[in-house]
Amino acid sequence: MAQTTAMQQSRKYNGIMDWITTVDHKKIGILYLFSGIFFLLLGGIEALLIRWQLVKPMNDFVSGETFNQLITMHGTTMIFLAAMPMLFGFMNAVVPLQIGARDVAFPFINSLGFWLFFFGGVMLNLSWFFGAAPNAGWTAYAPLSTQPEATGVDFYALGLQISGFGSLMAGINFLVTILNMRAPGMKLMRMPLFTWTTFVASALIVFAFPPLTVGLFMLMFERLFGAAYFDPALGGNVVIWEHLFWIFGHPEVYILILPAFGIFSEIIPTFARKRLFGYTTMVFATMLIGFLGFMVWVHHMFTVGLGPVANSIFAVATMAIAVPTGVKIFNWLFTLWGGQIKFNVAMLYSVAFIPSFLVGGMTGVMLSVAPADYQYHDSYFVVAHFHYVIVGGVVYGLFAGLYYWFPLMFGKALSEKLGYWQFWLFFIGFHLTFFPQHFLGLFGMPRRVFTYLDGQGWDTLNMLSTIGAFFMGVSTIVLLVAVVKAFLSKDRVKPDHWGDGRTLEWTLPVPTPEYNFAQTPLVKGLDTFWLEKMAGNKRVSVAEEVSDIHMPNNSLIPFFMSLGLFIAGLGAIFQMDNTVVGWSLIGFGLAMTFVSMFLRSWIDDHGYYIPKSQVEADLKAIREKGEQ
Repeated sequence: MAQTTAMQQSRKYNGIMDWITTVDHKKIGILYLFSGIFFLLLGGIEALLIRWQLVKPMNDFVSGETFNQLITMHGTTMIFLAAMPMLFGFMNAVVPLQIGARDVAFPFINSLGFWLFFFGGVMLNLSWFFGAAPNAGWTAYAPLSTQPEATGVDFYALGLQISGFGSLMAGINFLVTILNMRAPGMKLMRMPLFTWTTFVASALIVFAFPPLTVGLFMLMFERLFGAAYFDPALGGNVVIWEHLFWIFGHPEVYILILPAFGIFSEIIPTFARKRLFGYTTMVFATMLIGFLGFMVWVHHMFTVGLGPVANSIFAVATMAIAVPTGVKIFNWLFTLWGGQIKFNVAMLYSVAFIPSFLVGGMTGVMLSVAPADYQYHDSYFVVAHFHYVIVGGVVYGLFAGLYYWFPLMFGKALSEKLGYWQFWLFFIGFHLTFFPQHFLGLFGMPRRVFTYLDGQGWDTLNMLSTIGAFFMGVSTIVLLVAVVKAFLSKDRVKPDHWGDGRTLEWTLPVPTPEYNFAQTPLVKGLDTFWLEKMAGNKRVSVAEEVSDIHMPNNSLIPFFMSLGLFIAGLGAIFQMDNTVVGWSLIGFGLAMTFVSMFLRSWIDDHGYYIPKSQVEADLKAIREKGEQ
């Protein structure tokens, strides 16, 4: 195939078409990030509506049915459509750069994974417009989710199925990328912690998502064809769904929290100006958390009646998983100890995370005691625990990573002044929202109730919780203002924006070329950029001479393949009433998907080459500016 120049390639698509067709991991990371922020706003609005309904006893702001829809959509949106894609955004934008790669292993699959996630999320949220939002809780327990009148569950099952395919593809892609595409000298025990946590989280995705996929297929077969998997009257068992969901659901917690741990493990050494304390133990603690994460799912089911033996085994495993997490916390503290600490917004979130997450960890150990769990179960104590882990861990990590890597991803920096306002509003609002909920649970307030009677000692605590939620809402608005201000600003950052970058992503020019590294770096140790700087070198060593660089072509096929599944999914939902429209959409959507798959197999696309002359010209321009 004749080689084409980068100039010819750049004219092939531009504007919005470039974003729709891109296979560049950096652009796909940005797509994941902003899609996740969009769904974060939707989930946040749903949370505010929930809290406003509970601000006082016997409130009639929304009906019980609407409340059930809000809590279902809030939980599902935040977990599957906000937290995960934002983490995938950072993984895409950073991991290939940290290991010295020019892209992920499968750029086409990377694009397909994003569009599957996006269309799955759109399908789920379209349920609001059809007046049939899911109402069975974000866990969709049977028999609530198998009732024929619960039509919103169809959007839930098909939306998550399509989105889950994309997540599974992303997990496989990152595993292969990290194993096969590291720069020379980048041994496994020289990888940055964020890359390590991405690797373990990707392995969890590969093993945890299939049970959810199986469960969703069974749920759809039950709803579409009257299968009896979860119907006790026909020999089924509702507990099967709980097992399938939580075999996925608890590793999912670590799929979310481990990359957040990785983000903190990058930020704390950078702004403490110290190597991460106990790097090796941090790596093995990460792997141990991933392993034990598959052995604790029954702690969500202590009250189901599995018996004392099963409860005891999973209680011990739940307590054990606190040990490697504790190792990490001590290592972060020892990294801070004696460091030359710089308290910017990213560092504030990283330091505030430690006590916040510690509260979630301690209440988790309390919940691991099976007899005590009978008291805590399905109370607001569990709601408080879960949010201290997810918000106090994952969301803190997302905000810290956003402030930390925003200059790398966009060439501009977020306002630190606005960032301080955003941090303190969120920090105060978070604790004001969820700390009182521990006491609401201990005072007997159950989860998922849309109203409550006066005089039970819950009124003031619910009021405080609602005020805190609105603090968090205002904080999010401040963050959006900071993002808009950054994009409107004409000030561009320089490479190694923070001045103390330790890993390879900070060696790159801003904006980063599509090929990332003009020459593959040679890694000489852990924190290789820091080692080079301490040796007096302005640039990292390279492992190759300048040469032509092969790059993949953009493609419309992932977009149309995903759009076809989206259309077919809508058709399957409409087909529940056996309509001609439903069958037509199923046929058209599947045809679009299969034709796209055929074209991908038939078209011989070898990509294109960026010629050596252009790479040399880019290098010369960068060095003349003193940027590298």
